[in-house]
Amino acid sequence: MTPKQIERIKNKITRIKKELSYDKQRNGGSYDDSRGIRYLAPCEYLKLRDYKGALRYFNWFHKNFPNDSCYSFFLFEWSITLFKNGKIKDAEKKALETFFLNTYLIDKFFKKEFLELEISENASWDKSMLENYFKYSHKDIELSDFSAWLASFVSSEIFHQYVNEFLDIEQRLKKEPAGPIRTELVDKKYHLLDHY
Repeated sequence: MTPKQIERIKNKITRIKKELSYDKQRNGGSYDDSRGIRYLAPCEYLKLRDYKGALRYFNWFHKNFPNDSCYSFFLFEWSITLFKNGKIKDAEKKALETFFLNTYLIDKFFKKEFLELEISENASWDKSMLENYFKYSHKDIELSDFSAWLASFVSSEIFHQYVNEFLDIEQRLKKEPAGPIRTELVDKKYHLLDHY
């Protein structure tokens, strides 16, 4: 990467932070960010290989948007960042959250055929977004350590245990009508990773 390219990326990060700051000022001390600007900075940090900067950003994000459900790409970038900062257990949890949000993304990273789970109502949208916008690959030399780790993790017993429980809940939710059992299943799904 040339010095000019690096400077452009740093300037983009600065613009993102300024826009978020203005957003907070405009809204009386709280964020609105209906445009989703908060999701743009991590990929810029990763381009710079500034994993410490990315981690600071994710810490800020978690503090200011604690209940944000995020996007799968964003969670994947969070998992990369945690891994690169040696926070392996947290990286595992984010990888699972990524899978729960988009069951196709990890296969896309490894250039595998998509496993047709048909659990998401947005499945065709998820696949389309991955095909058109997801640019991370296991072939990226900078991510070779992350790729090896992720390949090992997704083959692990613990990953499969959580994935199987998640898929079981999803399948049951498809058939369960509104009522106490459905509420219990939704609650169980929501809290699946609480004690990870």
